[in-house]
Amino acid sequence: ILYRAMEAGYLHLFTYQIRNYSADKKHHSVDDYTYGGGAGMLMQAQPIYDCFLEVRRQVEEGKGQGKPRVIYVTPQGQLFTQQAARELAKEDNLIFLCGHYEGVDERVIEEIGAEPYSIGDYVLTGGELASMVMIDAIARLVPGVLHNEDSAVDESFTDGLLEYPQYSRPEVWRKRRVPEILLSGDHGRVDAWRLSESVQRTKERRPELYAQWMQAHPDYGKPKKKRKSRRREGGEDATD
Repeated sequence: ILYRAMEAGYLHLFTYQIRNYSADKKHHSVDDYTYGGGAGMLMQAQPIYDCFLEVRRQVEEGKGQGKPRVIYVTPQGQLFTQQAARELAKEDNLIFLCGHYEGVDERVIEEIGAEPYSIGDYVLTGGELASMVMIDAIARLVPGVLHNEDSAVDESFTDGLLEYPQYSRPEVWRKRRVPEILLSGDHGRVDAWRLSESVQRTKERRPELYAQWMQAHPDYGKPKKKRKSRRREGGEDATD
């Protein structure tokens, strides 16, 4: 999908080798020991900053709208969510800085204004895989990338809930039937069933999301108040 989107010009992806910007012209090293001691190596500020300047220059020469937003991919970052993907999809230019080793010199993160993001509470060998996950989630929200843009609207996390169960043909498979309500043709009942299933699935699998959703929808599941009718003088009905 992303390949077709790039071919059609909906988005462009470029990669940059930070080693090419190293001041060490012999070994092209980009890491060194940390001040204060500790295990592992740290990515240095200089090659990252020089690479950033080159990327920013190319963006400006390409007449990109506004400054590129810089995302630092790190397990220390705020959690990358569908809401974050929607927000970042509105940007014209994004730069992803992929951490390695023990991370990146804090000074360059501050200098370039990088925003730390994480895809989960675990550690990878580098930020490349995490950045690819984020790019995929963001790119599919760019208008034109998906042929059916409703696919990006009617799915898990879009409204704060996990997606409802879905079924395709045949109606019966290994004695398991498609729920009758989905065959009814009653769109109102189908929508109500899907919402109910989404809420229940979220409650079972992601209780923290369920709690957030219920807080935003306190009236969900409560019986609707019946309207009271009273008789006015003159025989007219009034509804409260």
